[in-house]
Amino acid sequence: MRYNRNTFAASAIATALLLSGTAAAGVAQAKPAQPDSLYAPSSLVLTVGKGADAATATVERAVTLECAPRPGGSHPSPRSACTDLAAINGQFAQLVASSSQKPCTRQWDPVVITAAGVWEGKRVTWSITFGNACEMAGSMAENSVFAF
Repeated sequence: MRYNRNTFAASAIATALLLSGTAAAGVAQAKPAQPDSLYAPSSLVLTVGKGADAATATVERAVTLECAPRPGGSHPSPRSACTDLAAINGQFAQLVASSSQKPCTRQWDPVVITAAGVWEGKRVTWSITFGNACEMAGSMAENSVFAF
């Protein structure tokens, strides 16, 4: 077989079309990944458990809470909980009142609450232990985040 400049040119064109032009052959090219939203994600798992420590507590209740791009999850009041978190910039420690707003016994029956996940694109791991369920309810009465 004899090769000339036209043979090489035709071969180069065919190779270029094959490598770059799958669209020319009727196959759609993959588009680059695009974010679903312009908002940073906010998705959390909230728990209430029995025990003195988050690592060893027995979880009694748990919900998911999504705040961005829109409120959702299994939380009974996601819109209200997201509003409460947004008001404190996701600083969970600010949810807790300095003292219980209701009279409670001094019985030691520890309850631990946790928040884990992502708030406005930043990883969150937070927990606090209360002496009993009454203290927890009195300290958290001002917000709906852990009202489930």
